[in-house]
Amino acid sequence: MDFVMVPGGWQGGWVFDSVARELRGRGHRVEAVTLAGLELEGSADVERPVNLAAHVDQVAAVVEGLDGTSVALCGHSYAGLVIAGVADRLGDRLDHLVFIDAYVPDDGDSCWSLTTDMFREMFIAGAKTDGRWVDVPEGMDPRARAHPLASFVQGIALEGNPWPALRRTYISGGDWTGSPFVELTERLRLDAAWQVHEIPVGHNIARRDPQALAAVLDALPTATR
Repeated sequence: MDFVMVPGGWQGGWVFDSVARELRGRGHRVEAVTLAGLELEGSADVERPVNLAAHVDQVAAVVEGLDGTSVALCGHSYAGLVIAGVADRLGDRLDHLVFIDAYVPDDGDSCWSLTTDMFREMFIAGAKTDGRWVDVPEGMDPRARAHPLASFVQGIALEGNPWPALRRTYISGGDWTGSPFVELTERLRLDAAWQVHEIPVGHNIARRDPQALAAVLDALPTATR
């Protein structure tokens, strides 16, 4: 299986390094994406932060460039919106969608609308310097970079039949302090269209338990068409 892995806010593809190593050791191919504006060397254009639509375009281009026939598109946190947008456009190129402690949007939703007041306050406080970039929260990896505020507040456009014929998996990090995903996880547990797993290590599952995350991903079934 080919995995395309998309990180959440402030982080780059490096957050999946250990997970990717585990999966490659099990015979899979992995493409870990660093979203535009989050590059280690910094944004190429700090005056023009990218938005959600640009991130969807970027990841869609990665998927379109794959020659594999079995693709699992995985998104952490904010990137749940990104992978939903890609799946809405390229559902016939994918076999599985995996939301890793992530937002699961309907048409018009944004990270801003789906998250909690705690995170909205964090976004506003982090963007007070220039109103365009949200500073890295305390305690994150030193490779983390300021995140474009526009991508957090833009609504997702889901224009087609999202995720046609796709298997859908939700991987919860558990009930960590301030999690906006607890109610979502419980709702998806009752939905037969979803598989729900829990790795109760907190939000940053890829860093805190890459082996457990890789094991869940390695065991994903392939969608039947």
